[in-house]
Amino acid sequence: MILQRSSVKPLPARPALRSAPRSTAAALVYDRLRSQILSLAIPPGAALSENELAKSFGVSRTPVREALLRLADEMLVEIVPKSGTTVSRIPYSQLPEAIAIRKVLEELAVRTACERASKSQLTNIWMQVERQREADHAGDIDAFHEADEAFHAAIADAAGYPSIWQLVKQVKLQVDRYRRLTLPETGRMARVIEEHAAVIAAIEKGDAARAMTAMRGHLEGLEHSLPNIRNLNPDYFVEDVGEFARPTTMNGK
Repeated sequence: MILQRSSVKPLPARPALRSAPRSTAAALVYDRLRSQILSLAIPPGAALSENELAKSFGVSRTPVREALLRLADEMLVEIVPKSGTTVSRIPYSQLPEAIAIRKVLEELAVRTACERASKSQLTNIWMQVERQREADHAGDIDAFHEADEAFHAAIADAAGYPSIWQLVKQVKLQVDRYRRLTLPETGRMARVIEEHAAVIAAIEKGDAARAMTAMRGHLEGLEHSLPNIRNLNPDYFVEDVGEFARPTTMNGK
């Protein structure tokens, strides 16, 4: 379960960004670094060097610095003057609240989708479940996560509230890194597929109460796994925002 943290460097950028305007280069560096942090390709606690990042992306240090400042605003990195920059650890105490907010928004989405979803939208939602089955069989966590995101986005779209998913994405930023830690668990992806199938089956029948219960149970599973995942990956978590430099443990020491 525990991912390797030592000697972590960003994945090589292809193609190099040197010829891009500074604002565009900064945006591209930001997008790529953000993706690597959220996917745990660069794990919590990893040191980030402006010089190494600039060399990797083929740009000057200025767009790298601008990208890191944006990531700091999202609390995905911590910049400490004279000490350096590190990927923030996951604020454990914030996760239950983020999951609770997500439940409220997504229960609204499935309830409304029961009333409004078209046949083509239902087909699209089922397609995302099938994509997850294929990813599970292939052991492809990245593809599974991508299809998972598309599943929830498709439900919001079927409800006629695509902005709900945009709000959820903002709320669940830190939860996404935690979720990545749950996927390697034996049977986890298969269980998520079953839960997704239950949600879409209820939407298909127009059973709002059943759909909301299925979605609620699906998301509560994330909360139930929190203590175990933190125990398995103690160096990836801190108790709250602002404690990025100090890893937390279950006994608080």
